[in-house]
Amino acid sequence: MLEKIYTDQAPAAIGPYSQAIKIENTLYTSGQIPVDPTNGKVISIEITEQAQQVMKNLQAVLEEGGANLNSVIKTTCFLTDMADFAAFNEVYGSYFGDHKPARSCVAVKELPLKVRVEVEAIAVI
Repeated sequence: MLEKIYTDQAPAAIGPYSQAIKIENTLYTSGQIPVDPTNGKVISIEITEQAQQVMKNLQAVLEEGGANLNSVIKTTCFLTDMADFAAFNEVYGSYFGDHKPARSCVAVKELPLKVRVEVEAIAVI
């Protein structure tokens, strides 16, 4: 049975998709970008601040779906500039701590709303 997940603690989808989908004991999140859910605007242009907002948004979607950062088994991270990798990695690591899910991190030409980072996750509930 498929369940669509929505929380107002993360930005609403800006297209025809759900914030996350839960099926049985697995949660698949859509990519989270650095948008403040209270006003719908991209926060800052700094990679560190954008990464922090992305992780807060991801955490909110996970929690609404019955998961948390410790139940994440895989993330996919998108950066518009690999020069941002070290700064992004520091923020990312501070949220996951000793829990180290499998991860892919790729550079892309562009992301929605011209943001610098996006993260999606798969979690087991």
